[in-house]
Amino acid sequence: MLLIDTPWGDRGRVAETRDSAKPPAQRVTLSDTGGDHVHSRMTHATRHGECREDAKSPAAPLMLAKGSCGGAFLLIHSTIILLPAPLQDELSRMGDLQINETSTAASWQRAHLNSRPRTFSTDILVVGGGLGGVAAALGGLRRGRRVFLTEEYEWLGGQLTSQAVPPDEHCWVEQFGVTRSYRSLRDGIRQYYRDNYPLTEEARRRPQFNPGAGHVSKLCHEPRVAVAVIDAMLMPYIGNGQLVIKKHTKPVSCQMDEQQVVRAVEFRRLDFGENFTVDAKFVIDATELGDLLPMTNTPYVTGFESQKDTGEPSAPEEAQPQNSQAVSICFAVDHIDGEDNTIPKPPQYDYWRKYHPAFWGAPLLGLKAPHPRTLKIVEREFTPNPNDDPALVDADQRKSGGDMNLWTFRRIAARDNFRPGAYQSDVCLVNWPMIDYFEKPIIDVPEHELEVRLSAAASLSYSMLYYLQTDCPRADGKGKGYPGLRLRGDITGTEHGLAMAPYIRESRRIKAVTTIVEQHLSLEVRGDKGAVHYPDSVGVGMYRIDLHPSTGGDNYIDVACCPFEIPLGALIPLERSNLLAGCKNIGTTHITNGCYRLHPVEWNIGEAAGLLAAHCLETGLSPHEVQGKEKLFEKFHKVLLQEGIETAWPDVSGY
Repeated sequence: MLLIDTPWGDRGRVAETRDSAKPPAQRVTLSDTGGDHVHSRMTHATRHGECREDAKSPAAPLMLAKGSCGGAFLLIHSTIILLPAPLQDELSRMGDLQINETSTAASWQRAHLNSRPRTFSTDILVVGGGLGGVAAALGGLRRGRRVFLTEEYEWLGGQLTSQAVPPDEHCWVEQFGVTRSYRSLRDGIRQYYRDNYPLTEEARRRPQFNPGAGHVSKLCHEPRVAVAVIDAMLMPYIGNGQLVIKKHTKPVSCQMDEQQVVRAVEFRRLDFGENFTVDAKFVIDATELGDLLPMTNTPYVTGFESQKDTGEPSAPEEAQPQNSQAVSICFAVDHIDGEDNTIPKPPQYDYWRKYHPAFWGAPLLGLKAPHPRTLKIVEREFTPNPNDDPALVDADQRKSGGDMNLWTFRRIAARDNFRPGAYQSDVCLVNWPMIDYFEKPIIDVPEHELEVRLSAAASLSYSMLYYLQTDCPRADGKGKGYPGLRLRGDITGTEHGLAMAPYIRESRRIKAVTTIVEQHLSLEVRGDKGAVHYPDSVGVGMYRIDLHPSTGGDNYIDVACCPFEIPLGALIPLERSNLLAGCKNIGTTHITNGCYRLHPVEWNIGEAAGLLAAHCLETGLSPHEVQGKEKLFEKFHKVLLQEGIETAWPDVSGY
């Protein structure tokens, strides 16, 4: 089957016009357009009508047609991408179209695909292949368990890869404060560059080589490198038959028994349009939005909790369940002097150009924005390719958040780290305040509405790029706009140019055995005492509470923190015996999620969940027994130490 890339994980079957030399001359609309549910998992540029004949466009010329089955297809020159498969029957009745069967697979291959199993069985099912899901899988695999891992997108790694966000890490990451396997991931990324990239000799010798020399992290890198390293970490377990990975899948339902134990999860294949079921002894929800929680009727929380419920100094008086952090759709750019890489003007550009949130102090599209820590309106610097020395960049979050210089903030390739001529330009990853979409929440909304809102977020990202190319005041005084900015979808793995997946900062959160609250770790509250010690600690983390503007109209909430621990009780739902949280869906609050959602912490959470599931299968104990009984937890704690999990901090101060 020929697969064509579309945003956020869907894949489309391909059809061609009978006269493939002639592109469709007009928009094609199916006979029944009942209902306005348009399946919008498609090229962002398509949704926003960005049709252009030249290669500079984020997508090829295309049009959209709607169908009565709630799907859609795209017209790209003479090629039609059909979404989903049921539209094929309707299209086959149209006189000017036919399914190109020869492009899908040979007959013996198609016969084999039709005979694929629809039911699987495993020890541990990990739903969601982000950082938490990958780490959970590795934890279970290292303990000898069979693992089934599913992921919606083509790339494993979540926020580090498909969401394209360089790692947000604490300042001691090179010495301590992460798990052994997370350190292996980081070491593998550096080694991949040394083995495969044309580095300068000086950069190659640098022990703490930072490919992008970005200020947000000591290891800013291209997402594809992390994809390769993660795949390599999992490969031995695929080879020995312990691990099965299914990509382009989404959970659609869960089967529960009378004791409310999760017995199986049903999935939909986004590429083939078919369903399959996985029976498992333990299930780990590592999805970005906690997808399994409503499917299993597991109690959960969304948005702000109230101060009367949590006692948190930064919480509102009343709960605000629809008030959640902004979502962003990131993208990578470089800058080629003398070229005009300007994208077509996004249809919603004028809307976003005039958009002026009350608390922002300036139009959203611009270089001015609130400073996250002081809330003062500060103008950022933007100068492509500043020719700074990568070796002198000090990525230390204690000193600054780093976003005052937008180009170097999340730069993922500093050209001076590479041999002359290897890179025409630095590569900058745009995950800035200006692309935060906080108009409406994306949790607990119908699927079609979720797609509409994600499309609006994509429109904002395209509009920010267009602003930079055409209307941004230049630091060199040469008018406005940087037309040489080039959208690098090849780096993010997409044809449409943006990240493969939206960057999700906040999820549904389980009502857990232990709920982590602000006063457990706030530096202002705890002072020299440090964060609360949890007797069931299964890991550590450190980051300031970093809450982006939210859908309720709130500005940044930024709180200095003490280095903190991860309590096992936060991974365990109150009312489920074989379902564990393995991502941003643990028992934090809206506020403490702001420091538990970052890359190394998410990895640690997932890894602990995978190790716990394996330990419970080995001992016959339940997660609640392991967490609730001191002697039983001590045995599990020994497993954690053997596996290289740090569960306490040395004597360090917060920031």
